[in-house]
Amino acid sequence: MQNKPVSSVLLEVCVDSTDGLAQAIAGGADRIELCSALSVGGLTPSAGFMKEAANSSIPVYPLLRPRDGDFCYSDAELDCLKVDIDTVRANELPGVVIGASREDGSLDVGALKLLADHAHGLDMTLHRAFDLVPDMREALEIAIELGFSRILTSGGESSAADGLETLQRLQKAAKGRITIMPGSGVKLSNIAKFQTGLKLTEIHSSCSVSTAGAGGKVRQLGFETANPKKTDAAVVAKLKAALSTNR
Repeated sequence: MQNKPVSSVLLEVCVDSTDGLAQAIAGGADRIELCSALSVGGLTPSAGFMKEAANSSIPVYPLLRPRDGDFCYSDAELDCLKVDIDTVRANELPGVVIGASREDGSLDVGALKLLADHAHGLDMTLHRAFDLVPDMREALEIAIELGFSRILTSGGESSAADGLETLQRLQKAAKGRITIMPGSGVKLSNIAKFQTGLKLTEIHSSCSVSTAGAGGKVRQLGFETANPKKTDAAVVAKLKAALSTNR
């Protein structure tokens, strides 16, 4: 594994394959968000993937999201999420990435408390369900009260760069009580915006490149997205190096 540039900004990389995991670590990532199906924003990784990731040299936090679509979960889905938390704990992974919404987009406090209580002792990230809330200041306080260490957010926009002003307001309101971690569309070409616009401590990126993928009948039969991407160690390294540059 290559030496990492000295930086006070933690780089979290989301991956959805064993190759992506290896690429992220080789490139110098500080933490992994472990997923499946990043093409739909990420879903819960398999138990086998979690077990494999437990051998990693850096912290790995599985995303726990049982399906695509919204984050309004039934009792049965919440039961599945609790079992997934048990799997994280069994593999001695240090944290989880979770979230839950009500139909109006506000945080489902009851569901989140249930999950947070079940995850007691694990570090917790509140995922981008936060970006759906009608009142971000209220949601920020809820996240703090429930014991989350950070919020992964784009500021309610499709990309974090577009939500930068909201991220600035959130960081100011947080007053150091919780980390605001920008994510969605973070890349080398726009990293300077976050470095100059925020007091960055953590940032989230896929560090991916487009790839030809398998194509052919694999794609024809619907087993592959039309625009497959993969985590790239060189992209990770370049982003990490940029984060080590004082702004």
